[in-house]
Amino acid sequence: MSSEKNRLLDLLGISIPILCAPMVGAAGSSLATQVTLSGGFGLLGSAIHTPERLERELEEVRQILGTDRDSPLRVGAGYIGCWLDGLAEEDAKKLIKIALDNRALAVWFSFGNDLQKWVQFVRDYDSSTGRKTIIFVQLSFLEDALVAAKDWNVDVIVAQGVEAGGHGYGAAPPLRSLVSSIVSALPEDGPVILGAGGLVTGGHIAEIIKLGASGVVLGTRFCLTPESMYPDPYKQALISAESSASVRSEAFDQTGNWMQWPRGVDGRALRNATVDDFERGEDVQVLRSKYKEALPVHNVDRVIIWAGAGVGVMKSVKAAKELVQDLYQECLASLAKS
Repeated sequence: MSSEKNRLLDLLGISIPILCAPMVGAAGSSLATQVTLSGGFGLLGSAIHTPERLERELEEVRQILGTDRDSPLRVGAGYIGCWLDGLAEEDAKKLIKIALDNRALAVWFSFGNDLQKWVQFVRDYDSSTGRKTIIFVQLSFLEDALVAAKDWNVDVIVAQGVEAGGHGYGAAPPLRSLVSSIVSALPEDGPVILGAGGLVTGGHIAEIIKLGASGVVLGTRFCLTPESMYPDPYKQALISAESSASVRSEAFDQTGNWMQWPRGVDGRALRNATVDDFERGEDVQVLRSKYKEALPVHNVDRVIIWAGAGVGVMKSVKAAKELVQDLYQECLASLAKS
């Protein structure tokens, strides 16, 4: 898989077409940089950071990568559109501008009712500075991908299937169907296409690449790394879980009481007592109280542990750099057999 045949590798200047999703609460400076140092590409889960925390994490990235302030920072910053929409517009722009001023190589937008506004803000910033920021948008429907490709001038479309852990659209198609439809509908010189959702093995990655995607984005698999910010009890719960334990539910957002998500968005995480009680109709305020009590002590029977549909295949913690390289070798071996 040479860079001549893979537009993603050329676009990001990487050697391995594996990216770490910008997971809030899991993907910090340590995980993002180790994925980048492996030859892949890491993104910070910066969606709900304060400006001060985002500045601090970007500085940590700079130190780990040994990058001076005049050079591009080889990580991305992920933003949730509905979180930005809930801020005063100038505050939202300030948060994005922190990544741009720090010369993050890429920004990622997802789950917003007007993502085009934020895409345009980045393009206007680039025009004023003479720089080029790579823009990712995460989408789950062919119709949205066509609009993003035609009207938004994005560089990368991340096709998120219904198997994905964390937030997503419950009505999204399975990943393989989604990738196939987007690849077939977009021109070859359109945005780079990546697949995300339930991918945890090199064989899974090879399947998505064979469908025409340039690479993949992994989330849950990277939670089982020493560099992940997931607490150890969460990691043990992921290791112990079968894939059937990964369920889509509104229980997670009703209990966590995060933010107002776009219509149709719910979450995929491990089934536990929170989900069971929600499905039995227990009062939401009671569930929220139990959730708040569980957070400080990492009570896995009550907290939200985001997990994609492939969680049952994950049975060990592995360093991020080693994980990326092992997955890539497995992917190449699988592709060689086809």
